[in-house]
Amino acid sequence: MKKVTSPDKASASGPATPGAYRAAVIGTGFMGRVHSHAVRASGGEVVGVAGSSPEKAEVFRAANGIARAHADALELVRSPDVDVVHVCTPNHLHAPLSLAALSAGKHVVCEKPLATDAETARELTRTAREAERVAVVPFVYRFHPMVREARARIAAGSIGRVSLAHGGYLQDWLLYPEEDNWRVDPTVGGPTRAFGDIGSHWCDMLEFVTGDRITAVSAQTSRIADTRGEDGGRAVTTEDLVTFQFTTAGGTVGSAVISQVSPGRKNQLVLEVSGTEGSLRFDQERPETLWAGGRGRTGTVSRDDPALSPDAARLSSLPVGHPQGYQDCFNSLVADTAAAIAGSAPEGLPVFADGLRTAVLAESVLTSARERRWVDVPTAGAPEVGGA
Repeated sequence: MKKVTSPDKASASGPATPGAYRAAVIGTGFMGRVHSHAVRASGGEVVGVAGSSPEKAEVFRAANGIARAHADALELVRSPDVDVVHVCTPNHLHAPLSLAALSAGKHVVCEKPLATDAETARELTRTAREAERVAVVPFVYRFHPMVREARARIAAGSIGRVSLAHGGYLQDWLLYPEEDNWRVDPTVGGPTRAFGDIGSHWCDMLEFVTGDRITAVSAQTSRIADTRGEDGGRAVTTEDLVTFQFTTAGGTVGSAVISQVSPGRKNQLVLEVSGTEGSLRFDQERPETLWAGGRGRTGTVSRDDPALSPDAARLSSLPVGHPQGYQDCFNSLVADTAAAIAGSAPEGLPVFADGLRTAVLAESVLTSARERRWVDVPTAGAPEVGGA
């Protein structure tokens, strides 16, 4: 998809009922379950669900206590009792379903990638702005309290001038060639897989935490198998692995390793940032603490630190000793989305402009790897760091 059409504002419904969060969930897989739980945990209601088949929608409805299952996703999107549409489908449907929701006057929470190309992501971002709807992309790792703590400390200058950032995002769920998934198909998942799926999260965290922008990249991509599936019937053209160097507008240099084929690594997102006075390291698989290093002292910061930043404290929803994790991040994201719809947008909510940003980065990474050179990352239309 290269072009989307602006919504017909005459057909748009009015703003959501104040205080209401009545959600439609499109998609019945893992992400559909996560989004549905987060809506309810935040005081909202999932009024309907649609899936790839009426049967899947009905099974999901019954298992999750949802009022209605719809055979037609567009019928659900346009329902008058829906305020917010959660798009949790394969990637190629993100743009058309988000456009349909915006055209119907709904707010949108769309899984990343926002679109499978930057041009479409740019059009969707413009459309959401013109429609004056809250439009969110779930870069949920922003909602770990220790990520907010790292961001606050860097902004306060506690580690000095940032000079180096590095880390990566490692998984192993596509390690074996017989393992397959819709993400492997570029007509469904898009032209990038490992970077688009998880590298985008790492880049969003880097830019969110540091308040800085990547301005140039030098990347390599690789894959371990040219075919996938039990019969080897699917030809593979997207990457399993990405490594890249980068520079930022503020003068930071760094590197990252992205992999979906690293044995034993289940969901390890690590970011380490070094400055002239100290370093900070966050590991998503150990989210309760933040490592803080310096020449004179090294230690860890936990959620019960009495000097925790206000934003980190706000997102600490459970007493220390009761670990917060991935679902809690989603719960907080939906709660902040509801607040934005009510007119009080919390700082740091990831919006469509942030989805556009990662789409631009993805195309720069692919161009660099294909042409074996440094590539400047376009800045036209780039949002302010952190969204709002």
